[in-house]
Amino acid sequence: MLIMALDSSGVTATAAIATPEKIIAEYSVNNKLTHSQTLLPMLEEIRRMAGLEMKDVDAVALTGGPGSFTGLRIGSATAKGIALALQIPVISVPTLEAMAWNLIGREGLICPMMDARRGQVYTGIYRSRGTYMETVADQMAADAAEMAGRLNELGEKVTLLGDGADAYLDRLRETLTVPWEMAPVHLARPRAGAVAMCAFHYWEQGKAVNGSEHVPTYLRLSQAERVRAEKEHSDEQQ
Repeated sequence: MLIMALDSSGVTATAAIATPEKIIAEYSVNNKLTHSQTLLPMLEEIRRMAGLEMKDVDAVALTGGPGSFTGLRIGSATAKGIALALQIPVISVPTLEAMAWNLIGREGLICPMMDARRGQVYTGIYRSRGTYMETVADQMAADAAEMAGRLNELGEKVTLLGDGADAYLDRLRETLTVPWEMAPVHLARPRAGAVAMCAFHYWEQGKAVNGSEHVPTYLRLSQAERVRAEKEHSDEQQ
């Protein structure tokens, strides 16, 4: 089975082609270019360098959220377009779980964090169980110190990764009482190869869908939706 995987949920744009046995090609860009500029050229480049035709792809995988609203929409549109054109399924995997797959095989807890702005992170807690990732706490939007408190309650060593951990490192350092460490730099950001490996696990569970059925998971309202809700609440109070 051949999967084309992509992730545009955060600052990093990343794409890969993989089988269950190996990552054939992987391409990541983390230089703040817009995903609309980078994603399709990256996918075409790895396909060409791998010597494959699009008809060889059996499924397209992506991170379904949470993350940047714009990034998720670009990734969703790209994956759905490929899937519908080739008449192949979409495999949507949770963004934080896909990040945790970077550290498959690591002992202790794994806690990826994406900077969600407004003092929060998108995060979850995972544990590597051989060839799959166990979800200890499902992905959520939370204050970094609040998440540190959850980790303290679990009382296990934890590895942190992601730009959210970097952004709130001082707060985490002050709050965490369990042993902890930061993931190595080369494993600390989203990687489409990890998205693909997570997607193979989801495929085995029968979680692939038709491209038209995929809907991103945002967890929070967009800024426009928040402004509209605040205005409606203000109008109700008058």
